[in-house]
Amino acid sequence: ADIISTVEFNHTGELLATGDKGGRVVIFQREQESKNQPHRRGEYNVYSTFQSHEPEFDYLKSLEIEEKINKIRWLPQQNAAYFLLSTNDKTVKLWKVSERDKRPEGYNLKDEEGRLRDPSMITVLRVPVLRPMDLMVEATPRRVFANAHTYHINSISVNSDYETYMSADDLRINLWNFEITNQSFNIVDIKPANMEELTEVITAAEFHPHHCNTFVYSSSKGTIRLCDMRTAALCDRHAKFFEEPEDPSNRSFFSEIISSISDVKFSHSGRYIMTRDYLTVKVWDLNMENRPIETYQVHDYLRSKLCSLYENDCIFDKFECVWNGSDSVIMTGSYNNFFRMFDRNTKRDVTLEASRENSKPRAILKPRKVCVGGKRRKDEISVDSLDFSKKILHTAWHPSENIIAVAATNNLYIFQDKVN
Repeated sequence: ADIISTVEFNHTGELLATGDKGGRVVIFQREQESKNQPHRRGEYNVYSTFQSHEPEFDYLKSLEIEEKINKIRWLPQQNAAYFLLSTNDKTVKLWKVSERDKRPEGYNLKDEEGRLRDPSMITVLRVPVLRPMDLMVEATPRRVFANAHTYHINSISVNSDYETYMSADDLRINLWNFEITNQSFNIVDIKPANMEELTEVITAAEFHPHHCNTFVYSSSKGTIRLCDMRTAALCDRHAKFFEEPEDPSNRSFFSEIISSISDVKFSHSGRYIMTRDYLTVKVWDLNMENRPIETYQVHDYLRSKLCSLYENDCIFDKFECVWNGSDSVIMTGSYNNFFRMFDRNTKRDVTLEASRENSKPRAILKPRKVCVGGKRRKDEISVDSLDFSKKILHTAWHPSENIIAVAATNNLYIFQDKVN
């Protein structure tokens, strides 16, 4: 139940939310810098924990609905409270997280315990006052958006107008207004009339960071569609279609499976799209549809292992990818608790490991290398000894600083760049 299933920084980076398989959301808050140690930047400590989703049962379909949190998305902060969306396979919830450090005392009609007093005993009129109390962080559900998805929700994305958001499942994408819970508007529907003709499913979807009319969604066929909501109410016809032609020499039994896109992300600038498939991360320019402008091999050494990865179902793992705040570095996960970083300017890349043995607080991470051949250097790890049960699927990057959050099974690691 405590396996982390999503990680997300808020817009300022002061808060970090994680969701897990047990339906819980844990929010970490960055501590303020202390005057005694100004060089030590604030650490993240638990701020609030609450149960977002419970297991349910769909009696009509005889289906169990897991409580696992699939995605969390923060709304920009408008006042003292924080708002976030969390979703499981079927239901999206809007949560308000607020602080209380004062409580009203001195009511006329109620005593301090909250019981009603006898009116005949009230002889004076009192003005209630606010007294300080220990800080309490409360999470309250403000909206529940349910009953709109036949299939499992894989993505939610808040629009830049901050009035609407979308939720995507395998075959449909719905547009919601934050104020209206009982209806949504279907903007994409790729369900064929005959389900036997089904050839692809939607794997991820995201709104453009600045243009509220534009969004992208990716498919299991390795294609990305950019849609414009101004052209038609139902965006079945895309505005742009991004696909890389397949190299016939690389064609194999696994080609279709490994080309399925597991994550799609707009850059902060809105100029580029990043996609993650099983073996690579690709960066696409919105103005060039026929091929990506950059392709990064995440773990090319697994190409020879696809058969065993297919047999143990690892080939269906859905890795996520993230940009840093300036869109110059991208990060994504791999196996053996490895995660990879690619610098787009210098073309340098590094493999790092998130594990308890190697991650002592304040220790500097050593780059790791995987060798494929028979000869292995002292600091290298053989591809045959990689642990495929340890995988980093979910990562997040602070919006403005070099602080990253990496979820490795039920552990959350937070790393930051070295401060001299």
